[in-house]
Amino acid sequence: MTKKQIIAIFISCIILFNSISLSYNEYIWSVSSETSSNLEIETAASIIKGENVEENNSLNLECGSAILIEQNTGRILYSYNVHEQLRPASVTKVMSILLIMEQIYTGKLTYETNISCSSKAASMGGSQIWLDTTEKLTVDEMLRAICISSANDCVMAMAEHIAGTEEGFVQLMNEKAKQLGMNDTTFKNCHGLDEDGHVTSSYDISLMSRELLTKYPEITKYTSTYMDSLRNGKSELVNTNKLVRNYEGCTGLKTGSTSLALFNLSASATRDDLSLIAVIMKAPTSKIRFNEAQRLLDYGFNTFEYKQFSIGGDKLKDVNVSKGIGTTVEGIFENNVGILIQKGQANQITQSVILEENISAPIVEGQKLGEVTYSVGDENLLTVNIVAKDNVKKMNMFTMLIKLYTKWGNLLR
Repeated sequence: MTKKQIIAIFISCIILFNSISLSYNEYIWSVSSETSSNLEIETAASIIKGENVEENNSLNLECGSAILIEQNTGRILYSYNVHEQLRPASVTKVMSILLIMEQIYTGKLTYETNISCSSKAASMGGSQIWLDTTEKLTVDEMLRAICISSANDCVMAMAEHIAGTEEGFVQLMNEKAKQLGMNDTTFKNCHGLDEDGHVTSSYDISLMSRELLTKYPEITKYTSTYMDSLRNGKSELVNTNKLVRNYEGCTGLKTGSTSLALFNLSASATRDDLSLIAVIMKAPTSKIRFNEAQRLLDYGFNTFEYKQFSIGGDKLKDVNVSKGIGTTVEGIFENNVGILIQKGQANQITQSVILEENISAPIVEGQKLGEVTYSVGDENLLTVNIVAKDNVKKMNMFTMLIKLYTKWGNLLR
C-alpha cells in the first residue's frame, strides 16, 4: 500500500467518525385515502377520550346501577349510577377467584392441590355442592364449582386454605380492592351472602372483573362453561349465567342474587377482538338482569370496535445509526398498539412516526429511538415508543481502520 493510500484511508476514517449523522425523520400515513367530515372526526376522538360516556341512563335500563367498559383499555362506554354502594351478592366471588388465581400464578397453589373442607365450609347456606368434611377436591374442581355453580362451600374452603381463616382472606380481598382503586367497596365475607356493610358498586365490580379477565384469561375456561360435573358425574354443575348459553361470544363472568341485593351480574363477551364487560346491579328479576346486560353488550358491539395495529416487539423499520459497528438497528414497537374507536371509523386514523435526531452508537437494547402517534384529525389518541431491538456497539479507531482497510482492499483488487 502506498503512502497516498494510507493518507486517504486516514482522512476517510476521520470523515466517517465525525460527519455521519441521522437527520430528523417524520412521515405520516393514513389507513385510507377517504376523507371524513369534521363532525365524524370529532365524534371518534371524543369516544376515545371518554368524553361521550352515557351518564343519564339513556338506554332506560331497569336496574339500580349499570356500567359498560372495554376490557383492553378500561374505557367506560356507558355508565349509570356507577358509584352507588350496593350489595353485590355472589358477584363478590370475582374477587375471591382473582385471589385464587394469584395463588396459582405465584406457585403457592396448583390446579391439582387438594383442598379440605372444614365444618364451617360444609355448613354454608345458599348455592353449594354440599361439601363433606371427609372429602377433598382439587383446586381445579373447586374453581369449576365456584365459577359455574357459585358454590359458597367451595369458596369458603378455598379462603380458609389460602389465609387460614375467612377473616384473613377477607383482609386480602380488601387489600386487593384498595390496590385496584375500588373505593366504593368493603368486603365482609368471601361469598356474598347478605351482611351489613358488605358493599361495592358497579364501577368497582368492573375494575375487579377486568383485572381477573386481563391477568388470568384462562379463567374463562371455567366461566364460559355451561354444564359440567364433579364426583365422577354424580354432581351436576349448571352455569348460573344464562348468557353463556345464548349470547354470542359470552365468556362469563359471575351472577349474584339475594333477597336484599336483588339480581346482579358481571357479564363479559368478546367479538372480533372487542372485549366488553357489562355490570348490572339491583335488577328486580333474574330475567331483567340478563336482558339488561345483553342490551348493554349489544350497544357496545353495535357502536364500537377495537383496532389492533401491532404487537409489542413487531418491527416498524430499520433505523440508521451513526458511529456504530453496524449502520442500522431494528426499531420495534415497545408495547401493543390497539385503539378503541367508533365502529366504521378505522379509516380516519393516521399514524405519524417521529425518530430522534442524530441517533449515534452506542445503542442498547430497549433504548428509545422515537415515537409513533395515532390520531383522528387533530386529536392524538395514542402514542407508543419505538425502541432498539438489539445493541449496537460504538465504532472506535481500531474497528474503523479495519473496516476501511477491508473496503479499500476490495476496491484495489
